[in-house]
Amino acid sequence: MLRFFKTLPRLTILIFCFLGLTLLAVFAYLIARTVMFFFSDYNLFEKTLSFFLLMAETFILIHGLGYFINILHLLLSKRGIERRVKRESLEGPPPPVAIVVCSYKEPVEVVRQTLTCFYNLIYPNKHLFFLDDTRYDLAGQDPEKMAAYRQEIDELCRGLDINLFRRRWHGAKAGLLNDFLDFVDGNPPEGFEYTHNSPRPRTEKEKYLIVFDADMNPLPGFVEPLTAMMEADPKLAFIQTPQYYTNFESNRVAHASGLQQAVFYEYICEGKSLSDAMFCCGTNVIFRREALMDVGKLDHTSVTEDFATSLRFHKKGWSSAYRNFVCAFGMGPEDLGAYFKQQFRWALGTVGLFRTIVGEFFRNPRQMSIYKWWEYGLSGTHYFVGWALFIMFICPILYLFLEVPSYFAWPGFYFLFFTPYIILSMTAFFFSMVHRNYRLKDAIRGQMLLTISFPVYMKASLLAILGFRGSFQTTPKSGSQSLPLLDLWPQLGMGLLALTAFVYGMYRIFYLADPQVAAIIANSFWSGYHGLMMLSVLYFNRPEHKT
Repeated sequence: MLRFFKTLPRLTILIFCFLGLTLLAVFAYLIARTVMFFFSDYNLFEKTLSFFLLMAETFILIHGLGYFINILHLLLSKRGIERRVKRESLEGPPPPVAIVVCSYKEPVEVVRQTLTCFYNLIYPNKHLFFLDDTRYDLAGQDPEKMAAYRQEIDELCRGLDINLFRRRWHGAKAGLLNDFLDFVDGNPPEGFEYTHNSPRPRTEKEKYLIVFDADMNPLPGFVEPLTAMMEADPKLAFIQTPQYYTNFESNRVAHASGLQQAVFYEYICEGKSLSDAMFCCGTNVIFRREALMDVGKLDHTSVTEDFATSLRFHKKGWSSAYRNFVCAFGMGPEDLGAYFKQQFRWALGTVGLFRTIVGEFFRNPRQMSIYKWWEYGLSGTHYFVGWALFIMFICPILYLFLEVPSYFAWPGFYFLFFTPYIILSMTAFFFSMVHRNYRLKDAIRGQMLLTISFPVYMKASLLAILGFRGSFQTTPKSGSQSLPLLDLWPQLGMGLLALTAFVYGMYRIFYLADPQVAAIIANSFWSGYHGLMMLSVLYFNRPEHKT
């Protein structure tokens, strides 16, 4: 180990030491806070507030630690992610692959662009399928428009030699894929429709299934490397690949959202894959059909069927991997309405599955390794960040107006948490982004968009804990539109309240000559910072029109 550290750049070693000391400082703070909580003489209100603040601090520490471990794992890995999968070109006859595009009433031009890319995929033994899950029988739709849409899809698939599959609707995307798997397996679902447009007949069952959303455009060489990797390891259930937003540079919401995706795909996914804990993200992924059938196909009980199915795979001993090579491009959300809708669905499904994860862990903890449980725990609780942020926002405000929590009066103790937290999260985050050639302002935009999403995460996580499942909905692609300001009242209200607290803090210092100057300055700083972050919702809510 010492010999390995000698090969690392000095800057990397310094960062390791710095972050290690920061972690120790945060742990020391949490121990002190826990002792203070149990032995201090608070009133009921302050005791309750202190408990929730302690939970928020612990949450941030644990997730910061998880991110840091993934970065550390990657930096210390000499062979990298490809150590698990050594081959990227086929050595024998190419196995049959079913490549499917799942669509629910996507715009025809989006479908046309996607199917054209699929037509150009370079792989000799591929079978292309368009799975049209559009509900043509829904009440309240214009029959003529729906008939015209259906005809356009039919003609498009026929012109590009792409097979067309429809079925009686149930179970959203997971149900669609499960019905298609039954069809491939020779047990077609009741009420299905199939049009074979390809000039090549299907002479054997496909060994692998590659799944794309309807707005994903793969590069021509997408298939063979993944197929070769699957052939090299018969225990691999799936391999996930990243995605890149083509509107990353042209739209502020897509840009900030893409930065969040970059953190996930470029660090977190690689770290998870190194420990065989990678989960499926729903698109740009290859599955082994045998593995899917072994776990009862995709889990259609969750709106995040990809995450839920990954848990099934790992519980049954299948492996997973991640190939960090961008070979598919799609459209990111272009306004806050689309982004919030996407995040609400992800949060609802992920937190809903967390209930299952907890139950499975206590019923049979030996189903998976402790590291896999750790990774699933982190992923399943990520969207509780909305509650943690809310508590962090409200505490400085309460101190400035009501002087609770009372220990905030000692700024040294206050900074003992916030300073290490900021150092830990920002240093690790900014270092990781700069290391991948992103700019500082890019990272700040990503943080701003995450921060203003706190009410979305709060609502989704609460509904998920209460057992609300929700329904699958696609991310809108109708261009950039502003949300009414009334819809943004949580962000605007919190922002104005925080800035009011900041002004009141300055009033206490300069006009009331309050002796707690340092404590007021500290809390006023955080209130002002939070207020500005909240008001950035106005920046993201401005519509952008394509030229």
